[in-house]
Amino acid sequence: MLGHCIYASAATCPFDSRALQVLLEKARANNRRLGITGMLLFVDGSFFQVLEGLPENIEAVLRTISADPRHTRISRIIDEPIAERSFAEWTMGYADVTRHDVHAIAGANDFFGKASCFENIDRGRATKLLTAFRDGRWRIRLASTKAVAAVSAAV
Repeated sequence: MLGHCIYASAATCPFDSRALQVLLEKARANNRRLGITGMLLFVDGSFFQVLEGLPENIEAVLRTISADPRHTRISRIIDEPIAERSFAEWTMGYADVTRHDVHAIAGANDFFGKASCFENIDRGRATKLLTAFRDGRWRIRLASTKAVAAVSAAV
């Protein structure tokens, strides 16, 4: 049985593009080993992540994240069984998005009054972000970046 967990957390330290790249490389290797797929958004010091896979493997990843001193205020938003993966081709999809990108999602414009944009997100808004990433322009941008990287690696 597959499951997914959508959670948010706050970063305890600044993450520049290099630090995010290192985090993604480690997460992707670990996720590949555990059969985990998903996606990650990072905006203004706040993480929003979807993990898909066997529930025991998701729990193992969450224990690792909980023990990581770079994360605090971890909040599970959705934790439930799923029929199929939304991000089956990605060990950890990632798009460089801005507060404005997230703000553009209908109904998501009123949770930015607080310091961290994902900490107080509710189930409905989390689902909208998930859908926007899975089906929208962020996925297209990520797929284009992946294709360029594959061509560059082949040259």
